[in-house]
Amino acid sequence: MSCSAQAKQEIIAHRLQRSCCKHSAAYAIACFAKTFDETGLVLHTEMQQIAEYASWLYRSLGIQGEVVEWGNQFGIGYEFSIRQPEQIDKMLALFRSGDQPALRIESRHINCSQCVGAFLGAAFLCSGTMSDPNKDYHLEFTTTRQMLARDLEGILAQHEFRPKRTLRRGTSVIYIKASEQIEDLLTFMGASGCSLELMNVKVYRDIRNKANRITNCETANIDKVVSANLKSIQAIRYLQEVGAWEVQSEQLRHAGNLRLQWPDLSLAQLAEKFQPPISKSGLNHRLRKLETIAASLQEREINEQSKA
Repeated sequence: MSCSAQAKQEIIAHRLQRSCCKHSAAYAIACFAKTFDETGLVLHTEMQQIAEYASWLYRSLGIQGEVVEWGNQFGIGYEFSIRQPEQIDKMLALFRSGDQPALRIESRHINCSQCVGAFLGAAFLCSGTMSDPNKDYHLEFTTTRQMLARDLEGILAQHEFRPKRTLRRGTSVIYIKASEQIEDLLTFMGASGCSLELMNVKVYRDIRNKANRITNCETANIDKVVSANLKSIQAIRYLQEVGAWEVQSEQLRHAGNLRLQWPDLSLAQLAEKFQPPISKSGLNHRLRKLETIAASLQEREINEQSKA
């Protein structure tokens, strides 16, 4: 089951008790339905529970609708509709502004803070989606009515959710990407369980990312140590091969012999093998000196070969 479906099921299971909240939720369904005018109301959804929830809301307001299943080559869907003339008149009496159904969100249908949550929850049922938090943090509402989109953006902004709005192929999209705001909005709409699950996923992702960063850092450090050690070992062996090893100072030869004996140790670990131990910088200086001597001899050899 997708994260959107989980959140919607939880919103549906959180049955509203106050009549004003039921009114606000039913009003949201009217606003974000496919059709809302004098011909009635039509809501299309992929979830049967949403169609039945819409039917329950409107029955609680004394308005009878119908839920039907439909299907085509793309799959099965569900429709909640109000088409009977007497039922349409009741609906319009509740939500109409003047002679026409309002195409904007009217504040008179949202009376308290709980009504706002009920309205947003029902709007999400009709037009909302949420991405998988394991991949991305993204929650959005969509509508083809641009003024409605602006009003919804305003309601969300009034409650400090800081939404953004864009157009996608002619459809207005109001979206939130901050994980903390998504968590708060889910709780506000009645999907607190989904909000907690998102928090858990975020904690897991943070721990996993931190572990990956540590692993990558350790791997990079290991590669750096191996590369540095190999460079020193190659220089020491070159000096031995060309007969320039025994002429080096005792300090340099001692450092070189320990490096050959312990090729995998870091500088700090190798420095502790000295009796008495020397500093990491002191050991680094000795090994770099051997590398410099070997590089100088190699350059001289190349020059002599080129002259010959």
